[in-house]
Amino acid sequence: MKTILFNLTKPELEKFVTDMGCPRFRATQISEWLNRGAPDFSVMKNLPEDLRNKLDETARTLPVKIVKKLESSDNQTTKFLLELNDGEQIECVLMRTTYGNSVCVSSQAGCAMGCKFCASTLLGLKRNLTINEMFAQVLVAQWELRGDKLKDIKPNGDPNNNDVSHIVVMGTGEPLQNTENVIGFLEKLNSELNISWRRITVSTCGIAPQIRELTKWGRPINLAISLHAPVDELRSQIMPINNMYKIKEVLDAAFEFSESLNRQLMIEYILLGKKDENGETYIYNATEEYANKLSELMRGHNVMVNLIPWNAVDERDFASISGNAVHRFQDILIKNGIHTRIRRERGADIGSACGQLRLKNAKK
Repeated sequence: MKTILFNLTKPELEKFVTDMGCPRFRATQISEWLNRGAPDFSVMKNLPEDLRNKLDETARTLPVKIVKKLESSDNQTTKFLLELNDGEQIECVLMRTTYGNSVCVSSQAGCAMGCKFCASTLLGLKRNLTINEMFAQVLVAQWELRGDKLKDIKPNGDPNNNDVSHIVVMGTGEPLQNTENVIGFLEKLNSELNISWRRITVSTCGIAPQIRELTKWGRPINLAISLHAPVDELRSQIMPINNMYKIKEVLDAAFEFSESLNRQLMIEYILLGKKDENGETYIYNATEEYANKLSELMRGHNVMVNLIPWNAVDERDFASISGNAVHRFQDILIKNGIHTRIRRERGADIGSACGQLRLKNAKK
């Protein structure tokens, strides 16, 4: 297994290059390239060619390597299939928006949550990702945006700048099953890439004790709760985690986070249909009754309900509902005084929209 240079400390990197018979200053040059997200050694043009070749034989630059890259038809979304050093695979997504460049980061290889509408959990959980494996996903996106065009990477969140400005930990995996590493990753983002806490979002299906850990941590990030049903019976049918942490416990912890850190809470709600025995689509979790029950749960709290029309997953037996049904559900929430919006999906044509991330090429 090759040595991952990004994982080495400065003294370790210096020893690595001097053991190869090179002067110590080469470590500084290599480090500068690593911090820019250099995908391999061929781009390090200020290193001698023979050194680049030697490095390629024994080392890798980052703890992730691009296996495949897919571009959406509108050129606004790029999905990366990445391989880790142990052969496991993950995905991350770069989204170019009017407010900046956002990266959807995976926190685990695979997922153990078993949500019935989602592709990410189909192969189960392989393992947690390290801090550097999460951080490297951002560097991959950063290199896609800037490559070797600029000497320094100092993101400032200006959408007119060609840098990563927003992070959403909404890729494959449940972040709060990997809380310690996720917190370390976010601290690294803030300190090394200067990404504001308020431009970072962590999404969870509702592990209540770990939500309370985020509250104790005390950084004003954005928290998103994947709710998808307003009553326990329905939620337990589609989200097994609800058998451990019921809706009230999850929302109590989430509202405490929101109020303690003065952040608006995001509630994610995928709108699902199903097929009856005649093949006709009926509304599953987006009825008028459920809209009113969801309103009751949200009333009096600083929340944004993010409505997400379901994106097709071949292995799942759900169906997309009509645009009219989506808007009727939203209209009831608005009438009840609940702040809500319908999420604009990005990259559905390359399988990178909400609920579609999967490891199609992953080893089983």
